[in-house]
Amino acid sequence: MRKLLLFTALSALGLTSAYAQAETAGAATTDAVLDVKFMIDNLWILVSAALVFIMHLGFASVEAGMCQRKNTVNIMFKNVFIVCIGAVGYMLWGFNAMYPSDWAISDVFAVGSGLTGAATDAEASRFYLSESGEAAYTIWSDFIFQAMFAATAATIVSGAVAERVKLTSFMIYATILVTFLYPVTGSWEWGTGWLDKKDFADFAGSSLVHAFGGFAALAAVIVLGPRKGKFTKDGIKPILPSNLPLANIGVFLLFLGWFGFNGGSVLSADAAGVSFVFVTTAMAGFTGGLGAIATSWIVLKKPDLSMALNGMLAGLVGITAGADTIPPYAALAVGSIAGVIVVLSVTFFDKIKIDDPVGAISVHGVCGIWGTLCVAIFGTTEGVTFGVQLLGTLSISAFAFITSFAVFYAIKLIMGVRVDEQEEHEGLDVAEHGSPAYNDSTP
Repeated sequence: MRKLLLFTALSALGLTSAYAQAETAGAATTDAVLDVKFMIDNLWILVSAALVFIMHLGFASVEAGMCQRKNTVNIMFKNVFIVCIGAVGYMLWGFNAMYPSDWAISDVFAVGSGLTGAATDAEASRFYLSESGEAAYTIWSDFIFQAMFAATAATIVSGAVAERVKLTSFMIYATILVTFLYPVTGSWEWGTGWLDKKDFADFAGSSLVHAFGGFAALAAVIVLGPRKGKFTKDGIKPILPSNLPLANIGVFLLFLGWFGFNGGSVLSADAAGVSFVFVTTAMAGFTGGLGAIATSWIVLKKPDLSMALNGMLAGLVGITAGADTIPPYAALAVGSIAGVIVVLSVTFFDKIKIDDPVGAISVHGVCGIWGTLCVAIFGTTEGVTFGVQLLGTLSISAFAFITSFAVFYAIKLIMGVRVDEQEEHEGLDVAEHGSPAYNDSTP
């Protein structure tokens, strides 16, 4: 009997020890899996940031291709400056304003809740946490991804004011826009502000990035005025693109980058989530091109390549707000309608003498509003209403327009925003930079 009791006791002790070891091993395995997931999620966000960076090459190529040859250096210079000042300005202030209490620059310029204070735990601030409490991605991954977004808003304006804006004035304006204005509306939704509390939904920025940039561009164009010779007593005089193949390449680069723009906004490498976003993004872009081709053929009596290219971009802008929640078949409708809208919008702005060389106001502004409303029309997320979506997108667009108009008009009063007529005639490459883009004297 005593032997049986001893055997039972030893067996129980052994099982307890084995269970403890198994539990420890299981915990270690779980930790290892979480570590791998953490690394993969961060890697995908960083790759997405690189893809969004490539979009700036796309924007520069589209702008250069759609504009006159004599302004190519000026266009490229503006785009180089925008991405540089965009990232630096966003680091020094913009990210702080957009996500209060999240950021401290090397624990020196620390910005805490309410944009004041100091970081008390630098190690803890390195990670954003998932809902289950595990570290999801580092703050550094999120920052560089968001910084590429911020620069996009000013790039949109660059295309609309091309070929007549004074370089130094634009540089000041772009710095203010990216560093101080864009983060305000971003904080309304992505920074858990008042729109977030109303269940406004904008997954990757149809309103927060694109409509913001588009209506900021509209304000700047109104202050700046049209290019010389664009609108005459005899009607609209087309100023032809210098290089449509380059513009085509630029749109394809933008399309490539959009997979990072939308796919990276999943903020993890979740296979189901990212692949779903890829499909909705692609389908909306493709049907946007088809919608614009059909509409331009009917309205303009010809299949217009520039409209087809802008149609693809319009479809991409349109799906950006709901790429994670709009079903793929509905994405076909979102894109095709955006393609129709962009052709009609470009034609409308020409008729009211708003000169936008690349169609940025229509592509990003008008179709950004359309895309935001589509989340309520086609999306599957509960709690999203058409009224709140309309309120949100109009609020963002109005803020962008009013503040952009005020800043650009103030710069106009202080130092002027437009080159003189002679400089515009000879081209900004020579007038502003003293260097043409192409050396035609070489054999």
